[in-house]
Amino acid sequence: MSAATITPDLKADARIPLRSHLRHTGALVRRNLLWIRQDPESMFDAVFMPIIFTLLFVYVFGGSIGQALGGGQEAYVQYVVPGMLAMMGMNISQGVGTGFNEDFQKGVMDRFRSLPIGRGSVLVAKIVVELMRMLVATTIVMIVGVLVGFDITNWGGLLAAVGLSVVFGSALMWVFLALGVTMKNAQSVQAMGFLVLMPLQFGSSIFAPTGSMPGWLQNFTDYNPLSSLADAARGLMVGGPVAHDLWVTLGWSVLLTAVMAPISIHKFRTKS
Repeated sequence: MSAATITPDLKADARIPLRSHLRHTGALVRRNLLWIRQDPESMFDAVFMPIIFTLLFVYVFGGSIGQALGGGQEAYVQYVVPGMLAMMGMNISQGVGTGFNEDFQKGVMDRFRSLPIGRGSVLVAKIVVELMRMLVATTIVMIVGVLVGFDITNWGGLLAAVGLSVVFGSALMWVFLALGVTMKNAQSVQAMGFLVLMPLQFGSSIFAPTGSMPGWLQNFTDYNPLSSLADAARGLMVGGPVAHDLWVTLGWSVLLTAVMAPISIHKFRTKS
């Protein structure tokens, strides 16, 4: 698509009122949900990944790490299940980038950009649907967690932890949307996501306490937003300090959204 073709669309996009943006977003959300219904395999990661990861970490590492926590497998279940909420947010967020890139490769996004709809509506609708998938994954994590022994004593804290994970997950999706627009193919987006996700996930307090890690790695975990999210969720669900990690997570969410959302929308508008 040439620059001459894009420019009028940008001007038209700027004149679209908020109500129309909301209507466009709703229509695109419905379109994406219908696509999932036609392709149920696209839900496999949201359905099976929480089951596999929860069972894997509880039954492979639960005994040894649980002893370090002063208990056993039961103690590790109370530790790791809140952390899994943070992990689900990251893994589901990666999918939004690969799916967005595939839509570009298939010409779907070129068709959207030729229509008189808000460009931001296309991206927001994608995020809304991925957040729905994230809530499905989170629900499954909690169901499996209860089955393996997680004790829900604070339902208000649980809902707050899920809400915090949704806020951070939505902010992270803007990062992967930007990757989805700029990378050449879905494989590149997936590879880049893997390089980002692995250090953040395992260099955090999601799966194990950070006290036994080397000093340099502890310094990394201190600034890792996933550690703050996992620790905040843990404090909300099972008790413990919350305020510092809560504000750090919210700060990261605001920063990522403020920086990456304009970049993603601009890249989407100007991609040729």
